[in-house]
Amino acid sequence: MFCDFNACSLFKKILMRKYLPHIITLFNLFCGCCAIVYVFNAQFITAFWLVFIGGIADYSDGLVARQLNVKSALGKELDSMADMVTFGIVPGVILYVLLASGEGPLPSGQVVLKALPAFLLSVFAGLRLARFNLDQRQTEDFIGLPTPATTVFVVGIMLIYEFDTYGLRQWVSNPALLYPIILLFSYLLVAEIPMFSLKFKGMRWKGNEKRFVFLGLGILLLFLIKEAAFSLGIILYVLFSVFDKLRTRRS
Repeated sequence: MFCDFNACSLFKKILMRKYLPHIITLFNLFCGCCAIVYVFNAQFITAFWLVFIGGIADYSDGLVARQLNVKSALGKELDSMADMVTFGIVPGVILYVLLASGEGPLPSGQVVLKALPAFLLSVFAGLRLARFNLDQRQTEDFIGLPTPATTVFVVGIMLIYEFDTYGLRQWVSNPALLYPIILLFSYLLVAEIPMFSLKFKGMRWKGNEKRFVFLGLGILLLFLIKEAAFSLGIILYVLFSVFDKLRTRRS
């Protein structure tokens, strides 16, 4: 009986070791699904926290898989599916709701045709994720804007709308601004522009210089401009990546 108990305990540990990264990935997917519901119900703060927690899960699943040495093809596919929801569909839904509601409440039981182009961003997010799985060049850094970064930008717009930051609510719900944003970020998702990864390689300064500088800048922006820091931070991330590419070419 004692041996059977030990064998059962060992078996459970092996299963947990093998499937823990998958569980974390699926939790990311769950958070994304819940965030969609809250966005459609204009509960933007709860939606923000769900996306935030989903982002932590997305960062953690790969880290846990590497630590446990249990990488698998299934994990890679699950990660893309979860990312498609949390970082592909969610930003599309946010933009749809902003376009549909304008400065007022979201029309109940109606499909707002002028808001449907918001899901163009979701389409290009899906294209980016599929290409990422096949692109052998994106092992450390990225080519094109990562889907989580796009989501951070859109979530930032959502928070500016929610809090009417600096009186910008009417602007961030204006189709004249949102349509170009949709087109621009759809392009950036698949553009051949190198962008550095924000995932730290240990805690040493060497090899993480860009990440530490960007993290410090992000924290500073949060203190200075609060929720507007999310969108502005991603704009600075894109500009930094573009200028870094131009500098590298010249040298």
